[in-house]
Amino acid sequence: MEQKNYKKEEQEIDLVEIVQKLWKNRKFILKVTAAFAVLGLLVAIFSSNIYTASCTMVPQTGEKKAGGNLSGLAAMAGINIGSLSSGEVLSPTVYPKIMTNINFQKELIYSKFHFKEIKEPITLYDFYTDKQYQKFNLLGTIKKYTIGLPGVIIKAIKGNKDAVTNSDTSTVQFLTKEEQEVIKALNESLTLEVNDKQGFITLTTNMSEPLAVAELAQKGQELLQKYITEFKVEKVASNLEFVERSYDEAKRNFETKQEELARFRDANKSLSSAMARTQEEKLTSEYDLLLQVYTELAKQKEQAKIAVTETTPILTIISPVVVPTEKTKPKRSLILLIYIFLGLVIGAGIVFFVPYLEDNFLPNIKDYRFIPKIN
Repeated sequence: MEQKNYKKEEQEIDLVEIVQKLWKNRKFILKVTAAFAVLGLLVAIFSSNIYTASCTMVPQTGEKKAGGNLSGLAAMAGINIGSLSSGEVLSPTVYPKIMTNINFQKELIYSKFHFKEIKEPITLYDFYTDKQYQKFNLLGTIKKYTIGLPGVIIKAIKGNKDAVTNSDTSTVQFLTKEEQEVIKALNESLTLEVNDKQGFITLTTNMSEPLAVAELAQKGQELLQKYITEFKVEKVASNLEFVERSYDEAKRNFETKQEELARFRDANKSLSSAMARTQEEKLTSEYDLLLQVYTELAKQKEQAKIAVTETTPILTIISPVVVPTEKTKPKRSLILLIYIFLGLVIGAGIVFFVPYLEDNFLPNIKDYRFIPKIN
């Protein structure tokens, strides 16, 4: 019992000492907090406004099956027509991968958008790389020549030695350094979220321009639908090509059998023997089977042609893109509060950290000019 009371009393004494130490050094803590408040105010003032635009879509994932009796008939004739589905689409989980496709990204960064204070629409590539469109960013400049100074020096020393040059005979895709930087900025501002449970996808864009961010979301949605549609058409066209090959083969087999049966009947006009009748029945049976396969494949060929020319929408838009009227970032009051809180924490931390260093590592630490006087 006495031991518990002693521990409680010791904890109370320690808490009193902490409060007293903080109170004695309140001026220093307030100075640090004030410095961080000023820094937070500058960050809040000079941070660019960020606008957000988005659209919500429902992907169509239904799959039709074709073939029916055709599969059995074709199999009997030695032809495997496989799955001739015209409704096959990509899984929505693959959509984010499509957006990282180099062709998708290059098509997007070279699309034109409207920006404030720029009369004519320009591409994202020009907006991010052309100096005439670059606005002065105080925070970015400070960051570049403080935290990012080593990178600037290394880049200046290396120059463009690692640049890749394009070859007219090469079919391999490549990106210039400028394109890589623009695509990096694009990936930071363009995201696609797939909601597997509720079955919809949301495309979101963030930029400092309200009209441009809406146009970027719209263009991203259109390109996504275009690439998914192209995949679907590619699969259906492949099915059509396969059906046409099977149809041509079935046609040749049917015509060959038809000629064989005609020649046999011409040569055996009076079927007097059982052998001749049996041979005719066999040829007739084979002829009928090939005729059915040929007829079914002719129907399927026309259906496949129709499937190729169909323009069925892949993505149903349930929430279209709207030009934002209010910024989503930055929350300037929140930034200021965060910096004030950091100032308090860091100021209080220094009050306890300096004496700890003096007691354990550097006995004369308070003699250094840059070390604050802690009581």
